[in-house]
Amino acid sequence: MKQLKINNETKLSHLERRFYKIRNNKIFELFVISIIVFSALMIGANSYDVSPTTLQVLSILDIMITVIFLVEIVIRFIGEPNKRTFFCNAWNVFDTFIVLVSLIPIEDSELAVLGRLVRIFRVLRMVSIIPELRILINSLIKALPQLGYVMLLMFIIFYIYAAVGTTFFATINPTLWGDISISLLTLFRVMTFEDWTDVMYETMQVYSLSWIYYLTFIFFTAFAFLNMVIGIVVNVLEQERQLEADLLNEHNENADMEELKKELAEIKALLQKR
Repeated sequence: MKQLKINNETKLSHLERRFYKIRNNKIFELFVISIIVFSALMIGANSYDVSPTTLQVLSILDIMITVIFLVEIVIRFIGEPNKRTFFCNAWNVFDTFIVLVSLIPIEDSELAVLGRLVRIFRVLRMVSIIPELRILINSLIKALPQLGYVMLLMFIIFYIYAAVGTTFFATINPTLWGDISISLLTLFRVMTFEDWTDVMYETMQVYSLSWIYYLTFIFFTAFAFLNMVIGIVVNVLEQERQLEADLLNEHNENADMEELKKELAEIKALLQKR
């Protein structure tokens, strides 16, 4: 019984090492990315009026893609050196959820819309597959608390300028400056440089110095605050890249230790056979 247990562990360790090499293989990664891209193209094809035969072919291809994704998740799980931490990664949970929901046959039920939405979100799996995209998303999420304060300050500036604009320019053009909510939309148009000179020249016919109002607003919003946002995101991105590099080094060290332990266990098993 003990010998059978050792043999099973040896076979499992061989399987884990093989799947670990597969999941870290660039060819395997490119294959999965190509399947995700093909899945996205199929979603676009389903939006056109196609023949019933084409729909049937697309349905078969969708089943094949779902099976491939299921096999890929299994390979990633078995090839994980520390399986207890596999589902501690939010991206692994997301991938597994998308794949499991895709397995549910809901195309002909009331949940058909949900099924189509799940297949659309399968395109997001490219983010979890490509490390660079994953770092970008993680950086953006971690930067949100700091960005919140910048956005709050930007809203205060928006609100002050909108109140001033409503006070002075409402009689000139009520469509653009009639109340503070409309003024906020007009200022957003100015900040994005969408025909903002037309708005400025219209008010300058009554208030010749109103150009100061627009230029100072653009300086605060389009230049100062947006550069602050970019700076925060870039700073967090650099920190996230450094953290990813440290985690990768630690992961490789742990994987090497696990492989060394398994090799020692195999040697021990062979000695016990003799």
